[in-house]
Amino acid sequence: MPPALSVGTADGTATVTISNPARRNAMTTDMWAALPGLLAPLAADPAVRVLVLTGAGDTFCAGADISGFTDAAELRAVQEVAVAAEEALAAFPKPTLAAVRGHCVGGGCQLAAACDLRFAAQGSLFGVTPARLGIVYPTSSTRRLARLTGPATARHLLFSAELIDHERALRTGLVDEVWPPGALAGRVLEYTALLATRSRLTQHAAKDFTADSPAPGREPYWSAQAAASPDPLEGATAFLTRRPPRFTWTPPGSGTP
Repeated sequence: MPPALSVGTADGTATVTISNPARRNAMTTDMWAALPGLLAPLAADPAVRVLVLTGAGDTFCAGADISGFTDAAELRAVQEVAVAAEEALAAFPKPTLAAVRGHCVGGGCQLAAACDLRFAAQGSLFGVTPARLGIVYPTSSTRRLARLTGPATARHLLFSAELIDHERALRTGLVDEVWPPGALAGRVLEYTALLATRSRLTQHAAKDFTADSPAPGREPYWSAQAAASPDPLEGATAFLTRRPPRFTWTPPGSGTP
């Protein structure tokens, strides 16, 4: 099979799968370039509540596929495209989850870090490897990594290019949950189904407020959205009457799911 990104949707969850089996799901330049355009319609689709990013088979992503490159200009070009893809993923307005098996290295770790949450299978390996190639890691990627793991762990990963196991990744905050390989898919399904029952208003506002670079003036915007939405009263009423809430808020302009 040729390298590709594929999308499947079910029950409010869109799953983007990285597939390049000959290169441990390394991202080609074409794959990096395709990701923002693939994400845009999913962001606009009100039926999509959650995005899951994963790799085909038994690995997540081994980074950028730089095989065949012959000069520094090509490496810089692919890094620019990769950063644009990473930023598009980080800016996705709905909850995002990386489901990680096997290797999550280099550009793969960039993509996982750009997601809101990371669930991993036991035995997964993580690494940030520009020091192997003499590449300067992008500012946005470096800061995002440091916010997740703390400066010391980020420096360790960047200085050494060593791989760390799932236990250290969990301990340092790079990963949020670790599951046996056979249980990971079930946990991801369970968790995304849970998110689909929760208030979009809460989720979208929380994502906005916790963004890497929050835009100014967002608190008044979300206060106005909450004031105009039936969700807060619905949530309180459902809690008091012990029934599941029926939240109805959708992003302005998105239509009705």
